[in-house]
Amino acid sequence: MPKAVKGVLVECDPSIKAIILKIDQDKHDYIVEDLDDQTLVVKESQLATLKYRLEEELANTQQMPEESGSD
Repeated sequence: MPKAVKGVLVECDPSIKAIILKIDQDKHDYIVEDLDDQTLVVKESQLATLKYRLEEELANTQQMPEESGSD
């Protein structure tokens, strides 16, 4: 018998979607369905955890602005 999973529709840029797919690739804990280039269905119960992990990943990949040496 099929089991229903409660999900949340997530629309984002393709670059953010790629990061979400990378986070999900090991255990497949977050994504219910990959719909198109900008849309995913994510497990509602895992949404807060996914947001936290995405924020961590973005913080790790963002470059800090370089300081100019002209004082």
